[in-house]
Parts: sequence; structure tokens; C-alpha cells
Amino acid sequence: MKLKGGIYHRTQIDLTYNSNRIEGSKLTEEQTRYIFETNTIGITHEAINVDDIIETSNHFRCIDLIIEKAKSKLTESFIKELHYILKSSTSDSRKEWFQVGDYKKLPNEVGGIKTCPPEEIQNTMKELLNNYHSRKDKAIEDIIEFHYKFESIHPFQDGNGRIGRLIMFKECLANNIVPFIIDEDLKWFYYRGLQEWEKTQGYLIDTCLTAQDRYKEILTYFKVDY
Repeated sequence: MKLKGGIYHRTQIDLTYNSNRIEGSKLTEEQTRYIFETNTIGITHEAINVDDIIETSNHFRCIDLIIEKAKSKLTESFIKELHYILKSSTSDSRKEWFQVGDYKKLPNEVGGIKTCPPEEIQNTMKELLNNYHSRKDKAIEDIIEFHYKFESIHPFQDGNGRIGRLIMFKECLANNIVPFIIDEDLKWFYYRGLQEWEKTQGYLIDTCLTAQDRYKEILTYFKVDY
């Protein structure tokens, strides 16, 4: 319904603000809300990165897409479409080497850790999706594991974290699991969970379950059954 002041409204702002903030956006929650509600940035006394504004607006569109396609099978083309929407019209999109809506051309790292080489991404992503879809009854742990592997591959030049968290939200909806939003205050627990996954999966799973409990409280407030 996209009801103003309802769960859709709250999710758009919370998911966009927190996911962008984790990646370094300087926009406040109120500025994010203002962009969503009025399509303007309001009055500010600080310089604002134009990319932060564009990517915030684009992220709202990404959320609409994951809701619209919630029950559709997760595919490479869908993941690339999310990236295309998120990064369209940004300064990155004007760089010849930057692949908007397509896999990276240049090697990159995340947290100083090497990721999948560009020439191996196509096959690695196909394998990841095939293995994921081979599980008929997916639990939240399966979705979190997919997220870890997706972030380890780091298929895009930039925007991997936000795309990965959008995918988690969508896949929770697809499998009738209460979704969740990684709040900014869970950022370091979330990072630790990704870094320590191979040693212990508990850190990341516990962080996501904490985030899920918070989203359940929001659903309860809005009287949404789950």
C-alpha cells in the first residue's frame, strides 16, 4: 500500500539510513527521512556529498524493487539490476572502468582481505546461487551464510554491502522469515561477524538475530502479524 507513516514508510527510512551509514554516508536519519518524504534535502549548514543524496534516493527505489520482486527467484540479473539502480547517476557511473549494473573489472579488497578476482566472478556467482537454491527450505542461517559468501566474493566495484543487505531483506520475505535491518550501532558486531565467520558463525548470526528482534518490535507496534 505504501501507506504514509506505516511499516513501509518506516522500513524505507531505517533500511536506507542505516545501510548507507554503514558504508560511510554522512546523511543523518532526519535528512534521509526528509529526502524520502519531500524529495528535497531540507536546510543544512554542512556540505553534503551529492553522491550520498543520489544513492539515498536510489536506495529507496531498490527497496521498492525487493518488495515488488520479493517472491521471485534470486538471480544474477536481479542482483545486477539492484546495483544498476543503486549506482545510477553517481560520480562512479561516470568513470569508464566502473561497471554500473555489472561485475567489477578491477580487483578489490574488503577490510584488507582479498576478494574474488574479476575473471572468476561469473562462475563463482553462478556456483553460489546454484548451491543456495539447492536448499529447498531455507532458514535464516542459510540467508546469512549466503550474505557472508556474497560479501567475500565482492562482485561489484562498489556497493556490495548495501546490495548484500538488500538481498538478505528480500530473501527473508521470500521465505516467510521476519526480515531485519543492521542498525548503525550494530555495525562493528556485523563487521566482526563477517570477519570471524570461518572461525565461528555465531557472531554474525547472533547480530542478525538481534536485528531481527528489533524489527519484530516495529512490526508489533504497527500491528503486523508475523
